Amino acid sequence: MKKIIVIGGLSAGPSAAAKARREDENAEIILFEKGANISYATCGMPYAFSGVIEDRSNLIVVKPELLQNRFNIDVRLNEEIVKIDTANKVVYSKKGDYGYDTLVFATGARSIVPPIKNIEKATNWSTCRSMVDFDKITEEGLASNSKHITVIGAGLIGIEVAENLAEAGKNVTLIEGDSQVLNMWQPKFGQFAEAILKEKGIEVITSGLVSEFELDNHWKIEGVKIKDGKTVKTDFVILSVGIKPNTDLLLENGADHISNGALKVNEQMQTSISDVYAAGDNVAIKNLQTNEFDYFPLGTHSNKAGRAAGANAVGGHLQFKGAYKTAIVKVFDYTLARTGLNPKALKDLNISFKTVLTIAGSTPGYYPGQKDLITEIYYNSDTEEILGAELFGEVGVDKRVDVLSTAIYAKLKITDLAQLDLAYAPPFSPAKDPVVVTGFVAENMLNSKSAQISVEALETIFTENKTSEYLLIDTRTTTEFEKGTIPGALNYPLDSLRQYVDSIKNQDKPIIIFCQKGLRGYLAELILRHNNIKNIVNVAGGFKLWQMFSDKVIIPEPVFIEKK
Repeated sequence: MKKIIVIGGLSAGPSAAAKARREDENAEIILFEKGANISYATCGMPYAFSGVIEDRSNLIVVKPELLQNRFNIDVRLNEEIVKIDTANKVVYSKKGDYGYDTLVFATGARSIVPPIKNIEKATNWSTCRSMVDFDKITEEGLASNSKHITVIGAGLIGIEVAENLAEAGKNVTLIEGDSQVLNMWQPKFGQFAEAILKEKGIEVITSGLVSEFELDNHWKIEGVKIKDGKTVKTDFVILSVGIKPNTDLLLENGADHISNGALKVNEQMQTSISDVYAAGDNVAIKNLQTNEFDYFPLGTHSNKAGRAAGANAVGGHLQFKGAYKTAIVKVFDYTLARTGLNPKALKDLNISFKTVLTIAGSTPGYYPGQKDLITEIYYNSDTEEILGAELFGEVGVDKRVDVLSTAIYAKLKITDLAQLDLAYAPPFSPAKDPVVVTGFVAENMLNSKSAQISVEALETIFTENKTSEYLLIDTRTTTEFEKGTIPGALNYPLDSLRQYVDSIKNQDKPIIIFCQKGLRGYLAELILRHNNIKNIVNVAGGFKLWQMFSDKVIIPEPVFIEKK
């Protein structure tokens, strides 16, 4: 009879234990968990703060009794493994020692606690990763006498926590040490998220490094001091500044790992130590795009990796090949999503790439409640292979990012998107899905029918005071133009543009053209190109994206252009 020991009971561990049992009815399987709970939804905790998840018990995904009764797994709660002897295949707890044939190491990760002055004395703060954390936050942070809560860290969890605390009626300050929130995304997407947070009443402080907790006479935090001198008065603090893999027990045995301590595993989830498998937030798996070990601490990978580790621990041959940084987050009524490599990563890897951005309706214009979807895709300049994407919108973001994630896995080209047979019905999608539209736009760019300029590049032109070197044309209607435009823009409405071709030619400057979202700018671009005006770029996302990105917007004086 084969003896399997699983260490860790959050997600990868129970997944491994259950899969091992499904593969081998006769194996002896023992699962050790140092805490009192197994298989609880850490990602669901923020949504329990606001009451979206109504009861604490709903966070428990699998109860110990299920593993014991249905899967015949010996579950040992409140028993921490404190030492592993991999040479002799023995694990040790304070209650005893246990031999194994194969070991599944699924110890997860712990929250990083930064060296903030007075943090070791303070009582009214918590991380947000365990049920112990959850209970403290709900009992103290959500208590009626806690009016203000400070969240330190604006990654995925920090954003979700801040949103749900605000929904629970708390005043919230969100502090991020980086220059943007959600730094997995490009800066403009982080900027979009920040604007939403502020609109909903959350105070957002970026580039804010917390140096000290100011305490009252009862060791309670009453102020969070930032290095720039600002102090945020608060009643409770939640830390969400990152995690560190719990791998010391195997590092002591010489296990191979990456710089943060995460264990290197192969596609079978084997570590560098014989008969030891690992899975979850304590491992580094292959990035399928770079073929390098990378760190992906997400529940989806923990469960898949645990499943593979459990199968292989009893003699199976199941593979979990890796991942490539697909992520999604809700920010009140909006959603941000990403997949693959973005420009920062591509530049670091010295990969030549092109970018295409569109704003398109997630449903048809004639169907009630249409919302815009911003889609930005990055693709290889030489091969046209899709390398990454980032998206922002209110409706249908999840659907499209999963399509693009699948496209990356399949190594599709940007020109393949227009050929996809995507589901269509008015409640779900327009006849030309935003993913397909982005493919169309990319095709036009590759065929030299169109060229885009990003809002970032346009901002640089303003910063370098080079606007006089360009002819900036607003092709929207006069009514739209008068409500606000980009400084220096001339209004040549699309429907009368042909009347001004000679005037545009005579100005003899490179042309930057824009409309509200991009389509009319493209049509204007074609008109000018067919009239032998070639040096033209269209602002990607048009005036809508510019407004979201830049504060350089003016209400113009009435301008009357004489027809030539």
